[in-house]
Amino acid sequence: MTRIGIGIVGGGYMGKAHAVAMSAVGAVFDTALRPTLEVICTTTAEGAAQKGRQFGFARATADWRVLVDDPAVEAVVIASPQETHRDIALAALARGKHVFCEKPLGMGLGESREMVAAAAKSGCVNMTGFNYIRTPASQLAREIVAAGELGDITYFRGEHTEDFLADPELPASWRTEGRANGNMGDLSPHIINATLALLGPVKSLIADIETVHSTRSSPQGPVAVTNDDQAQIMCRFANGAMGSLFISRVATGRKMGYIYEIFGTRGALRFDQEDQNALWLYKGDAKPDRQGFTKILTGPLHPDYQPFCLGPGHGTGYQDQIIIEAKDFLQAIATGKPAWPTFEDGMLVNQIIEAAWKSHEERRWIDVASV
Repeated sequence: MTRIGIGIVGGGYMGKAHAVAMSAVGAVFDTALRPTLEVICTTTAEGAAQKGRQFGFARATADWRVLVDDPAVEAVVIASPQETHRDIALAALARGKHVFCEKPLGMGLGESREMVAAAAKSGCVNMTGFNYIRTPASQLAREIVAAGELGDITYFRGEHTEDFLADPELPASWRTEGRANGNMGDLSPHIINATLALLGPVKSLIADIETVHSTRSSPQGPVAVTNDDQAQIMCRFANGAMGSLFISRVATGRKMGYIYEIFGTRGALRFDQEDQNALWLYKGDAKPDRQGFTKILTGPLHPDYQPFCLGPGHGTGYQDQIIIEAKDFLQAIATGKPAWPTFEDGMLVNQIIEAAWKSHEERRWIDVASV
């Protein structure tokens, strides 16, 4: 059994998820590499020490440079705010350490391009965190589309909708400051990644982006919201199919509306993350009295399900998505083969976000490759 030292930057929601995943992945998937939790970094020494005890790390620090320089850390997981992604990744890659970086890849297209170049120069394994596409149901959807079971794809509709800022009385916070923390910076990467995974490259798009609640309360009085609440995008794929995306953090009633529908000449499918253990499939060749969408419950015959559970329909959860990511990251390190999505895939997501903003500002269709 070969050990690999892990350092995680960030001890919040995602930092905890990755710590749990690295602790569990060996037992779940019997990986060739077995992680050891070496160093965790959070914003304060006291906080880092507390998270280190809670998650089981050998050491803790408030300085990510200490983590990156630690000789026992062979792979770095970046689960800190996006403004830190570039500097940490570049430092780790320069030291020959493998890097898993949570989405989005840096503060925008420029930073993500720097990170892609650094990763290519280092030769290290690099991976961007898009966990939702790794559910067994979405992996099955990718297989169905790739196998041509739906025929020629004619249309794709995707959305990522939540309602955590739907209430106009909610106060201002970091989420309402700066473009990178807005709806397009925070929520859109997931569904854009799914769009690319399922349909392939986007050739052109037109977008409309808006701030629904322009001010929020604060102890100092009303303050301006400096980022977006929702967006709609129409697009044309390189394969000729049409598509549309809707992304919103003010979609009242939606808690995890990561949804897509795909229509083809011989069939269709649809998925909703709020029911993540099911995929709905329509087969165009069914008898007329048997036509309609059929609910497929995920089970041991579907990708990455059986290691968690032997019973069909019992289901997997959010944390399991992160464990699957950890397995793929470790496997890439063990084999030397890239694991999708790489930094380049994360950059392509940022390219579409940049094109959407350009379209919104110039009020016209944009060729994505020109951005």
